[in-house]
Amino acid sequence: MQDTHTYSLTLGWKGNNTSSYATYDRSYGILIPGKPELVATADPLFHGEPGKHNPEDLLVAALSGCHLLTYLALCARARINVVHYEDQASGDLTLTKDGGGYFQEVTLRPVVVVAEDHMVEKALRFHDEVHKYCFIARSVNFPVRHLAKVRSR
Repeated sequence: MQDTHTYSLTLGWKGNNTSSYATYDRSYGILIPGKPELVATADPLFHGEPGKHNPEDLLVAALSGCHLLTYLALCARARINVVHYEDQASGDLTLTKDGGGYFQEVTLRPVVVVAEDHMVEKALRFHDEVHKYCFIARSVNFPVRHLAKVRSR
């Protein structure tokens, strides 16, 4: 039996016209009920503002966040006490001659600290398990790799 959940938002463009590719405003707002507005734009490569989030950043962030939350759930259920988690994630976007592009892969680099030495080995193995359960990683058509490090306090 499938259990379906729907995620809805309203996206509104902040610009006023597209009379010129080089000059139109790329800013837009994302409204999700009950949450603060997220203001985003295009990547600076595509004339966006450097100080705002862009869809490519948000895709990498979604993959990193999903990995974190799934990993923490696996550890908590196995009574592995994670006391610190940090990820330096990156994604490789390839632009094509036809003006399009695609992500080749995303690499996650989580550094995890667990409470006790005996937890390290199993905590490291759980990074491999995450991809079975992470909704976002299971939904993309490119590899999501991880180069995890785990140590005890």
